[in-house]
Amino acid sequence: MQELGQTLETQHNTIETRLKAELTARQQSRQNAADLRAQSTHTAVSKEAVAAAVESFKHTSNDQKLLSGCNKQLQDVQELSGVYGTWIALSASSRRAVTHAMLRSFLWILLIAVLAYLASSVVERYFSEATGDKKRLFTLHSIVRFAFQAVAILLVAFVIFGTPNQMPTVLGLAGAGLTVALKDFIVGFVGWFVLMGRNGIRVGDWVEINGVVGEVIEIGLLRTVLLETGNWTDTGHPTGRKVAFVNSFAIEGHFFNFSTAGQWLWDELQVTIPPGENPYALVESIQNLVQEETRANAEQAEKEWEKSAGQHTQSLSVAPAIHLRPTGSTVELQVRYITNASERYAMRARMYEKIVALLHAEAKSTA
Repeated sequence: MQELGQTLETQHNTIETRLKAELTARQQSRQNAADLRAQSTHTAVSKEAVAAAVESFKHTSNDQKLLSGCNKQLQDVQELSGVYGTWIALSASSRRAVTHAMLRSFLWILLIAVLAYLASSVVERYFSEATGDKKRLFTLHSIVRFAFQAVAILLVAFVIFGTPNQMPTVLGLAGAGLTVALKDFIVGFVGWFVLMGRNGIRVGDWVEINGVVGEVIEIGLLRTVLLETGNWTDTGHPTGRKVAFVNSFAIEGHFFNFSTAGQWLWDELQVTIPPGENPYALVESIQNLVQEETRANAEQAEKEWEKSAGQHTQSLSVAPAIHLRPTGSTVELQVRYITNASERYAMRARMYEKIVALLHAEAKSTA
């Protein structure tokens, strides 16, 4: 555009110079024309003089038209040059604004990354120094780390794409869609907090979930894993199968926890009294024997059960019980007592040994 303007300006100057040079010729032509008019009334005018005068007027008229057209083109070019100059200035300003916005966004992203790194370092240091249940701390650590990462990614997305104009509507629709699509995961995630509460379960507890009984070996963020046992009274003899449940059972269903702080349970022995023996004397002797062997466990279990049950419940009896049941020619004793789950089989073996010794002593004394 600049070159076109210079070309037009050069043509304009050339034509203008030529017109100035022809000014004398135009004046002479006017004089000749006036003389021709004056002479035409008295004498005949030569054709050559008339043709020269007409040609001079045509030439002058053409030059004036060219000068007028050149002036108009030059004016258009100047106007276009002004428009393009303004556009170039706006374009340069826009480029500067875009460059500044990119630099500002880059600095914001860098700041978010630095803050996320510092927060992650603080969290790592806190959980590395924390004491308590390792698996629980690991799960909580994973949740906090995921939350920081999600917030950082969301902030970076806002910096890059900008904040939506209809933010409440967008968040509402996104929340509704995620709630419907991830309903089981959300309920399972909330169920983890219920299980981690005061009345929840811990690793090592013996529980029943949806009819499956077993020992808790893992409490994850979304699921709980049991090592299955056939029946809660057979604890210590797992089937070897692992059963996983989504943590939603803590909210939508129910579960039974058979464990306390010491994991106490009732165990039962069956003793057959030989024919001819006095069952009542043996009952009293076995009663004293069982009470003596289980006194420490019973006292500790009673304290823990009362603490777990609260002050507004009836007192729990932990005294051993013996029931007689006739079976034809003999009498069968059913002995129930409190024992620690981990020591159940050792306690049963010890009780059988002492009861057999007691029966043998009674038989010798009777003989």
